[in-house]
Amino acid sequence: MVLEKPILIDCRDHLHGRLCSVVAKELLAGQKIILVRCEEMVISGSLVRNQTKYQQFRNKRMNTNPSRGPFHFKSPSRMVWRTIRGMVHQKTARGQAAIGRLSTFEGIPHPYDKMKRQVIPTALRVVRLKPTRKYTKMGDLANNVGWKHQELVNSLEDKRRAKAESYFQKKKAAAALKEKAEAAAAGDLAQINKDLAAAGY
Repeated sequence: MVLEKPILIDCRDHLHGRLCSVVAKELLAGQKIILVRCEEMVISGSLVRNQTKYQQFRNKRMNTNPSRGPFHFKSPSRMVWRTIRGMVHQKTARGQAAIGRLSTFEGIPHPYDKMKRQVIPTALRVVRLKPTRKYTKMGDLANNVGWKHQELVNSLEDKRRAKAESYFQKKKAAAALKEKAEAAAAGDLAQINKDLAAAGY
């Protein structure tokens, strides 16, 4: 990637660690990145295995005063944010600036639902994981460790998908009408197109 306007990445079906490492490198280079659908990101290994690992992680706390940290986030977007934070050397000014260039979201909130989303091919599960291997969705893991908004995010995503589908059907119908009109007027426009082509248009 080269530095450009903020890059919007759809996390669906990406492997957690692989995606985070690519994103961390780009953030350090100065690129702004927005991650959407963090709940659809996957971790290799079964749900039970990842749940056990997360439970062990949650036991790591300050013995005398746990309210001082370390803090264990329960929402998928914050889990992803924390993973990337650990990859950008965040105790330096450069690392702090890098993590400031990152935004993470569950679902695809407005205005990102109307923007072009990208994927990271090297981090996709279908490319990197054998078909027989088990994997866990971040949303399911988060739901099992205390995240309370899975149903809400799912319902909002269903609404967004329905809206997007109706927009796509309208766009398709408009394109078909335009094509039909162009075909009908092809005879009348032949000479005009010829003149335009000669003029370099």
